[in-house]
Amino acid sequence: MSASEEILDVVDEHDRVVGQAPRGEVYARGLIHRCVFIRVRDAGGRVFVHRRTPTKLVFPSMYDMFVGGVVGAGESYDEAALREAEEELGVSGLPRPEPVLRFLYDSGGVAGKWWSAVYEVRCELPVSPQVEEVAWHGFLTDRELAERLPGTAGAWDWVPDGLAAYEMLRARGGHGAG
Repeated sequence: MSASEEILDVVDEHDRVVGQAPRGEVYARGLIHRCVFIRVRDAGGRVFVHRRTPTKLVFPSMYDMFVGGVVGAGESYDEAALREAEEELGVSGLPRPEPVLRFLYDSGGVAGKWWSAVYEVRCELPVSPQVEEVAWHGFLTDRELAERLPGTAGAWDWVPDGLAAYEMLRARGGHGAG
């Protein structure tokens, strides 16, 4: 099954399930769905950062400071967070990610709106990210990450939903597990 055929729960503005549809249809019609974002830190407190592959349906070839993805039909946010973190990092036996915040993200017409559940986890295992999902990866200190944010000389092209989650964490003083 291709990514666009994956069945997702369609939800309303209050995060209540109102139906199901294939991911491709959800994106094309701008239906509200659910996603998880997991900020991963290594044993030294550095943040896992990666560049998405050019084949991704949304935000191809952009940098992200979270791993994650869509929540499948009937799946809980917590289940999706652990599944997505282990899949994207290429590990098993990861501790359960801890929920931090949840918000409704509006992509401004790119792919609709999605409820975004943000988690944090520490990964002390060697990572081997999925080549289908991750074109490049590294662990950056908070300072190195800040030097690549918009408005800096070394700015990278970040996924906007991840950047929104990062800004919300910063506003809450959420430097997390570091």
